[in-house]
Amino acid sequence: MNLTKYALVAMAAMFFSCKTEKTGVSNIKTERIAVDTSLTENTQIAKFIQPYKEHLNSTLDSTLAYNPTYLSKSDGDLNTAIGNLMADAVYVQANPVFKKQTGNDMDMVLLNHGGIRAEIPDGKVSARTAYQIMPFENEIVVAELTGTKMKEMLSYLEKAKSAHPVSQIKILADRDYKIISASIKGKEIQDDKNYFVATSDYLVNGGDNMEFFKNPVKLYSTGYKIRNAMIDYFTKVDTIQAKIDDRYIRN
Repeated sequence: MNLTKYALVAMAAMFFSCKTEKTGVSNIKTERIAVDTSLTENTQIAKFIQPYKEHLNSTLDSTLAYNPTYLSKSDGDLNTAIGNLMADAVYVQANPVFKKQTGNDMDMVLLNHGGIRAEIPDGKVSARTAYQIMPFENEIVVAELTGTKMKEMLSYLEKAKSAHPVSQIKILADRDYKIISASIKGKEIQDDKNYFVATSDYLVNGGDNMEFFKNPVKLYSTGYKIRNAMIDYFTKVDTIQAKIDDRYIRN
């Protein structure tokens, strides 16, 4: 019997001698551990991460700009100083990125009032400030909308009666929030024209029931986080100049 035959005989013996055994989990043991003050710190781990923690805190708390006045999202009717700051920062920082990508300028910015998650106290403004205002990883995207879709957007704002942050658009409503006129960069919105509206990926996916963003002519990704745009904007300016203005008002 040659070597090949020996190998085949050995393999056959192994195959027929193996028994099929059923396996399964015989016991599962769980334990609920409360994350509270009863947990003690692991000093070895704490010592290891301390240099990284100090570096991170130093980076987050370094002063980028100065804010002379306390800013809150509850300080206005249809536009607020902090909302205007946020929308303007998105336009100033993201428009050059979008223009480089497409050759077009953004026409306007629309964000959501609920997306402003903190106030800005008077005093120093840091990267931590931006993280507090926008703790989410929302990206700036640009939706190309038809004039008809823009009218749907205005209808949404009428019903919302809220200070959703906008930039580069001027809206006038009556005392009952019915929109009387709306213009972008000084021109009335046209039904036969398309518009590039910068917003967040959360909103184009139906967040805050902004259904008018569904099925745009085209959707562009800038790869730019709203929070990062704010940090870059804070770095660019020395003193924040944010105020309530006439971009969206009732007469």
